[in-house]
Order: sequence, then C-alpha cells, then structure tokens
Amino acid sequence: MIFEICTDSVEGVIAAGNGGAQRVELCDNLVEGGTTPSYGMIRTACQVARVQVNVIIRPRGGDFCYSDYEFEVMRQDILNCKALGVNGVVFGILKPDGKIDLERTQALVNLARPMSVTFHRAFDLCIDPVTALEDLIKSGVDRLLTSGQQADVLQGAACIKTLVQQAGERFVIMAGGGVNAETLPEIVSITGVKEVHFAARIEKQSPMQFKNQHVFMGKAYQPNEYIQKETDAEKIRKVIASLP
Repeated sequence: MIFEICTDSVEGVIAAGNGGAQRVELCDNLVEGGTTPSYGMIRTACQVARVQVNVIIRPRGGDFCYSDYEFEVMRQDILNCKALGVNGVVFGILKPDGKIDLERTQALVNLARPMSVTFHRAFDLCIDPVTALEDLIKSGVDRLLTSGQQADVLQGAACIKTLVQQAGERFVIMAGGGVNAETLPEIVSITGVKEVHFAARIEKQSPMQFKNQHVFMGKAYQPNEYIQKETDAEKIRKVIASLP
C-alpha cells in the first residue's frame, strides 16, 4: 500500500517521512483544496524530503476550466518543478461540458515527462467517470486521485471499485477524501485500491506571546491568526497502522 500525504509546508514533508508515508502532495492554500506552492517551498521541500515530492499544479481555487493565461501559468510551473527535481506533478483540466480536456492534458503530460503525473479530483466534477477514465488512460496520465465523485471516499466507494476494475493493470486509482484511521480499512476492503491519499493534521498554537485578537488576515473559515494546522507524524502512523 502506498500512502500519500497532502501537506502545505516543508515541516509537513518531514513529518510525512517520519510517519511512514512514501509520498507527499505538496500544496498551498488547502482551504481552497490546494493551489500551486511557491518556488521557495518546492525547492526547500525537495532538499529536505525523505519521501517522493509531488506538487499540485493549480493556478487558483474554484473550477478546473482554465483560460489561456492560466494554462500558460501551469506550463511554467511544471517546467519549474522539472528543473527542481520534483518526483511528480498533480493537475486536472476540464472542458465547460464536464469532460476531460484531453488536448491540454496530453500537452501537460508530455511537458512533464519524465516526472510522474497524477490527475486530481477535478475528475470528481466530470460528467461521465467511465469515459473520463478512458480519456485519462489515453492521455498518458499515470494515476487518478478520486473520492468516487462523492463528498468523501466512503460515499464514493462503489464508484471507486468500478474504476479500479475498469482500469485493471493499465492505470493506478488512488482514493482520497475522508481517509482516516477509522475509515481506511473499510475503504481498502470495498475498493481494492493500492494507494491512498489523506491529510493528517492537528491544530498548533502560535508561539506569539503578544496577540491582537481584533484583527484578522482573511481566514474566514478560521478567524484566529494564532492557530495553525500542521501535518502530524503520529497521526500518519495511526492511519497506516489501522490496516490489518
């Protein structure tokens, strides 16, 4: 079983290795589902990592139908990742009709090589998962991250099982979304996946001694500038240990 940790910091990359994971998906802005991290974060993460580092290539939050300028940003970010020695990149592009943007996906796959390529949960917004999977296989993508087109993996387990059977040995299906120590054994039993993706984060208090509690920097989801969430090695170990 391959365990991939979604993290938004260099410290999280280190924790993933200490917790027993094999790979990370390095992101920024997890409140938006993850956007491309900075050049400095990617470079530093690659310097200290004891796990494979995959980087999300997502120029903004929201949908996955991108303008020509946004697509060019994705191209440049992929070239940066290649120059920095990143293991793989993670992206997803859709057409307005909910189908995979096959032409642009193939172009980014070709640009990314020899790095590994994962198509992320943009897939879960596709109109037809069966056709979408065949398009991804055709495009040359290596792996799909999916919650089975549902809010979490348990709800989408039947769909993921179907995708695993459809893909066979041609393609890797990785389950992600709501994976934790309580859900992982059932998810693996139902779906038959060999790779899982999860965040294992805990709240951490700021070291700041002086705190102005009347000013916020935009965290509408968490109006407290003095609490951060960080990837936790012990939590990763507990999820991994939950498998028989």
